[in-house]
Amino acid sequence: MAKDGTDSERHTAAQARRRAPAGAAVLREDKTAAIRAAVFEELAAVGFARMSIEGIARRAGVGKTAVYRRWRSKLHLVLDVVSAVAAAGLPAPDTGSLRADVRMLLEVAARALRHPMASQIIPDLLAEAARSPEMATALKTALHDSQEGVAAAVVARAVERGELPEDVDTRLALDLMTGPLYWRLLVVRDEVPGGYLDALSESVAVALGAK
Repeated sequence: MAKDGTDSERHTAAQARRRAPAGAAVLREDKTAAIRAAVFEELAAVGFARMSIEGIARRAGVGKTAVYRRWRSKLHLVLDVVSAVAAAGLPAPDTGSLRADVRMLLEVAARALRHPMASQIIPDLLAEAARSPEMATALKTALHDSQEGVAAAVVARAVERGELPEDVDTRLALDLMTGPLYWRLLVVRDEVPGGYLDALSESVAVALGAK
């Protein structure tokens, strides 16, 4: 009897284990990661307007329902991906020198903007943001607000070291750091020549009133 009871319990437990993956697979992290990666690839390949849930699912190797279980539309999917990128953020450099901090930020930004996927996706999403308030808000968070925190940290440390005046404008600092690179790499689509980042970091420091 005891043995039969034990066998029955084991059989019930085995059934529960077999059923568990079906429920757990609905939001499996590997599938979510594959879908998010597919979003970037689809955006780069066809742009937001032509992007479809079907195309994302096909590229991710999942069923269409796997996407809809997580996001109700392609807009919400893209907004989630953009917000996740913003949340990841970048650590503010702390080299002990304003000019070196700015130079490091410029190097990281230039590398990101030179990436073929970024150079295709960012302009496309900015164009979509002109038509979608939700997209505009998400992009403001991803492309501006998150980086403003990094710029603020760099500026604050420079003020503490006596390199910058206390009334320095953090937003101006961010504009000076990122504006020229965005213009050169994404608007004009020109190369960054040797020595450009050094010259730009020096110009930013001087423009902010560095001593």
